[in-house]
Amino acid sequence: MMKSYKAYCFDLDGTVYRGIEPIQEAVSLIASLQANGIHPYFITNNSSMTPVQIKEKLRLFGVHTDSGKIITSAIAAAKYCEEMHGGATVMMIGEDGLREALHAEGIRLADTDPDIVVMGIDRHINYEKLSNACIAIRAGAHFIATNSDKAIPTERGLVPGNGSFVKLVENATGRAPIFVGKPKSYMLEFIQKSGGYSKDEMVMIGDNYDTDILFGLDFGIDTIHVEGGVTSREEVLLKERKPTQLVQTLKDLKI
Repeated sequence: MMKSYKAYCFDLDGTVYRGIEPIQEAVSLIASLQANGIHPYFITNNSSMTPVQIKEKLRLFGVHTDSGKIITSAIAAAKYCEEMHGGATVMMIGEDGLREALHAEGIRLADTDPDIVVMGIDRHINYEKLSNACIAIRAGAHFIATNSDKAIPTERGLVPGNGSFVKLVENATGRAPIFVGKPKSYMLEFIQKSGGYSKDEMVMIGDNYDTDILFGLDFGIDTIHVEGGVTSREEVLLKERKPTQLVQTLKDLKI
């Protein structure tokens, strides 16, 4: 039986679902937690969807939650922009999730001469968007990225993530971005403060060592690595810093 926590924090892509396919062991574990009065948090580096859209996607997979339990890197990026650069204009590369998060913070979007360039995953990315971002950054705009994920798991396999496009812009401008998604601690800090948890009451569950597991390790909470996603068990075992637990599937976790 696993240690009991008050705040279970689940990664989504590769842990709860792969693209349009649910991972049934995760769905079952979440249902068991909720049956025991524990309502997990869902943390994603994917900035393309709004919490309401993610809530609906989860519902179709049989996972029922409140949108307030869903924390995205888009929300983290928007809050960072407002806290660190209040009143700044933003050129955005991204989708609905990032646009809504920026609007929610009252941030004004600009197509030219922005104070900040914010990059999130954009499945309609093109040369013109990348060129405009590079020109703005070279002209002095701050460079912020929702996350550094090089690849993301889908039902078809691993496909390019936001970090791959960010690296292109970094190479073209010579400017490295500030990342605000996992493994940076902003989203876990938000959960801890909003729920009033101590760190020993929290656990991070995910498939990607470089984001999910380091996210938890760096924040100082327990971590559970689940196979079948980005990082294999063999790769994790070679790491100097190990997760609290390694499991083949979330079926192996008993509450």
